[in-house]
Amino acid sequence: MDVRAVVVDDQAMIRAGFSALLSAQEGVEVVGQAADGAEAVRVVAEVRPDVVLMDVRMPVLDGLEATRQILAAGLDPSPKVLVLTTFDVDDYVFSALQAGASGFLLKDATPETLVEAVRTVVAGDQLLAPAVTRRLVEHFVATRRPAVQVPAAVADLTPREREVLVCVARGLSNTEIAAELFIAEQTTKTHVSRILGKLGLRDRVQAVVLGYEIGLVSPGR
Repeated sequence: MDVRAVVVDDQAMIRAGFSALLSAQEGVEVVGQAADGAEAVRVVAEVRPDVVLMDVRMPVLDGLEATRQILAAGLDPSPKVLVLTTFDVDDYVFSALQAGASGFLLKDATPETLVEAVRTVVAGDQLLAPAVTRRLVEHFVATRRPAVQVPAAVADLTPREREVLVCVARGLSNTEIAAELFIAEQTTKTHVSRILGKLGLRDRVQAVVLGYEIGLVSPGR
């Protein structure tokens, strides 16, 4: 799978390090870099990458607003945004999910984790680091308690699709969902695809956010 990436971070050393690591991988090309969110929006519009590694705290325009603008630009296909973060980023993380980010990558992640994360979000197969994502989402939903009306489309889910959505919101992978519900993994993938389509969700990360927001799952469960 050929992957075109853009690396966004206000620290030159981090940009250079991530770019060098990704460029050394077979089938991965770093097609642009940016030192702030505003520059990221311009670069992404110009080079049309598959994935953007997005820092959160940057001058001029932060990563949250840059993510919103990139995903609202109507690029076809729309790039995946992988948020570079630490556990002390507070409100930004949950807001980045709401803005459409496809997952998280901790800045102290190993090189192998970084490469796998990029390939995972580009493939759109599953959440990046489900346990990390679940922990973050649980924390921010618990502290913010966002009030969200249950979308009418949730009522259109079959009982099995609702079960699968709960599992997705818990951060389970397709393999784990298949084992828990005693169904084939391919069947799980089909259910997830139908759930995203019925609910108008971009990816599994948005399904996790929705699951917590409407109370299908609760923090700590």
